[in-house]
Amino acid sequence: MHQALYRKWRPQVFDDVCGQEHITSILRYEVEHRAFSHAYLFCGSRGTGKTTCAKILAKAVNCEHPVNGNPCGTCASCQAIDSGAATDVLEMDAASNNGVDNIREIRDEVIYSPSSLRCRVYIIDEVHMLSTQAFNALLKTLEEPPEHVVFILATTELQKLPATIISRCQRFDFRRISTDVLIGRLTHIAKAEGIALEADAARLLARLAQGGMRDAISLLELCAGSRRSVTVETVEESVGLTGREAVMETVNAIVARDYDLLFSRIDEIVRSSKDIEVFWQDLLSLYRDILVVKTTERATAYLDLTDREAEALLSIASKLRKERVLYHCKLLEDALFAMQKANSVKRTVAEMTLVRMCDDTLDTSPEALLSRVAQLEDRVSMGAVAPVQTASAVREAPAAEREKAVPTREKPAEPPVKVKEAPSAPKAAPEKGRPESAEAPAKRVLRPLRTWMEVVERVGRGDPTRVGFLKAARAYTTEEGDVIVRVDNPFALTMLQQGDCPARIRAALSAVLQRQMDEQQLRLEVAGQATKASVIDEILEASEND
Repeated sequence: MHQALYRKWRPQVFDDVCGQEHITSILRYEVEHRAFSHAYLFCGSRGTGKTTCAKILAKAVNCEHPVNGNPCGTCASCQAIDSGAATDVLEMDAASNNGVDNIREIRDEVIYSPSSLRCRVYIIDEVHMLSTQAFNALLKTLEEPPEHVVFILATTELQKLPATIISRCQRFDFRRISTDVLIGRLTHIAKAEGIALEADAARLLARLAQGGMRDAISLLELCAGSRRSVTVETVEESVGLTGREAVMETVNAIVARDYDLLFSRIDEIVRSSKDIEVFWQDLLSLYRDILVVKTTERATAYLDLTDREAEALLSIASKLRKERVLYHCKLLEDALFAMQKANSVKRTVAEMTLVRMCDDTLDTSPEALLSRVAQLEDRVSMGAVAPVQTASAVREAPAAEREKAVPTREKPAEPPVKVKEAPSAPKAAPEKGRPESAEAPAKRVLRPLRTWMEVVERVGRGDPTRVGFLKAARAYTTEEGDVIVRVDNPFALTMLQQGDCPARIRAALSAVLQRQMDEQQLRLEVAGQATKASVIDEILEASEND
């Protein structure tokens, strides 16, 4: 009978367990010094090695000749456990044996000595499935079992276990296995099994496994079922993926409002019998990567991408503002929940959502309004749209400008009336030091820096002591690209000019504005008078406070 690859390649010693060195090192030490605990608790996500380590530990506590903390595998005890003939090692699935009667049987058996081995080992898998009565029946036995009994509990949902159970066990948390470790193991297995596995395909399989070794090996066996070379196309065809490039093309179509490409993409998925939910999850995952690029300085540390994929992702991220990315994520999340509830209308939900993602004006949610405000700010800052004068600005304008700004109804012409000319007033003498023909100096145009709070957040990560002064300040950009930071008092100016604070501000501005800020392009000054915020500033501040 064929044996699954994940069973065939299951580790037999602690040294073969991948990605859990923080656990296997402790277990090897306990085996070498015969310092076993009476109860162990292995918790972690699926496929990370909990049951494997439990079986190795069961052999190790009974091994006659351990080697560097590992079971030898050649003694009579190890061979009996490997063949399944050892009656003193009992493995129980709590999902199907979760009643109090099953625990009572264990409680009645532990008083007897092992029949052939040194210790009797009880491995209870998915222990969180036990009932409350079963947990209560296990408490006393778990706290003070006989010296020849060892309990090994395994669970994927630690939060469901009572605190009284956790406190009686030596707890080990199994981590998700890193992508590089998974790739190395898959490459080793493929070479030993004679499977042609491409490097990019191995990385894709490791990414799909989400940190689980069993899932990664099972996917490898699935893709290599026809004994052909395992390529990226083979993985996508076997698993039902749409492909990273197709998902990126979909995002580009959303940005370009190419409705034909979007509808054709959904039609292609439906006709190929692929699951729209899988495509939707890939799309949501891509938006997560875009959000990481838009918000962090070390995006490569949080993304598992090839150089080609990283370059394409940066190109897409440059076309989207952070507000619009968050708005799209909200739409994708709501649509995914709707697809899971209404299986028959997945296509309709997907198409409607993609159309809404193309046009923010079709949605009145706060996320959509914030995205539209951000786009309007960009257009105003680039001069594509002239700023609208507010009513207060019109009232404060001179009378001549007010007449131009505020349209009035035309009155019928009246007959001219002759009036005696009043004697002209004498001209005021020019002030000293100012020539009579001198013109007023030109005012510099300052535009509020909308991403100032993002700059403050970045500076605060390395220097939290000056965040309060930066939050109270206002930042503006000039037509030349300089940035002016205005504070309310000289003390705040002194605090911001000390140490490496200006350099930190320039570094944060360079990251947010995506251009290099030189030392002379940043000016720190005290505001002569409070700068009045525009209407759009007030709207943004109100939305941020909400």
